[in-house]
Amino acid sequence: MKKRPMLWTAACLLLASCHAGMGTAGSGEESGPAPTGERRAAPDLAGNSLDGKPLRLSDYRGKVVVLNAWASYCGPCRAEVPELDAARKHLAGKGVEFLGLNADTDTAGARSFQRDHRLAYPSLSDPSGRQMLKFPRGSVPQGVPFTVVIDTRGRMARVHTGTVTEKELRDLVLPLTRS
Repeated sequence: MKKRPMLWTAACLLLASCHAGMGTAGSGEESGPAPTGERRAAPDLAGNSLDGKPLRLSDYRGKVVVLNAWASYCGPCRAEVPELDAARKHLAGKGVEFLGLNADTDTAGARSFQRDHRLAYPSLSDPSGRQMLKFPRGSVPQGVPFTVVIDTRGRMARVHTGTVTEKELRDLVLPLTRS
């Protein structure tokens, strides 16, 4: 009987972390990237992809990167997959790369999500949360989903909390492809 309260607590924490990232979804607050002088350096996230291949954010320097943090247990993460895919297709010829940052502790479940949703970009596996802790304090939310747009110099141009739409991504990314 003692295991049930612990399982219930763990389930509530997982749902809370997913829900915490829903704050500004659809709010329209973002009008574009932050001014160049106000951008903070993105951490050099590095590790293995869900496919077991080495993956390092700094290898994408010189390109605009859309980094989407997600988890397979997160309903809003599932809902934004078609929007991310549409934006990826729209921005493909403009020097924009998409990467995922997966928060699942169950990598098999994350790989299933990646396969079932046909994610066409690699995701860095972060079961311990160490990669997310590399972000400057307060720069990203504690829950998923969130999306960080990184400029060609490796700086965080914008952090979008909650689910993101194709239009929001285009509005955030296109100005960075022109500079």
